[in-house]
Amino acid sequence: MDARYFEPLQIADIARAAHLSPAHFSRAFRSAFGESPHQYLLTRRLERAAHLLRCTDRSVTEICLAVGLSSPGSFTTSFRRVYGTTPSGYRASFPPARRYVRIPACVAQSYGRRENRTFREADAAPDP
Repeated sequence: MDARYFEPLQIADIARAAHLSPAHFSRAFRSAFGESPHQYLLTRRLERAAHLLRCTDRSVTEICLAVGLSSPGSFTTSFRRVYGTTPSGYRASFPPARRYVRIPACVAQSYGRRENRTFREADAAPDP
């Protein structure tokens, strides 16, 4: 579950991989980890989302989908319940992600820009 948190995991599939019935797997998991498999998976997803909010400039919706959640609304609700603020508010409380870039901003902008070519220049054959 930790390695595949971004995939649509079902308890029945995980239980089958563990060679247990879904009910027995859920009971054994709760006994071992102190929370249900669903809550454990949601916690891992929210932890990863918090990391992406701190360290990237990706949109909240993009992060929501990247961690395996399908609804930005329920993502925001769950995130607020765990972290006490919205994903946007959480991001605002940290320095911008560009602070982590270890090269000058002018170099990052230069390499981040598309080359200024037209399609005719790209299609022109070189002279022999």
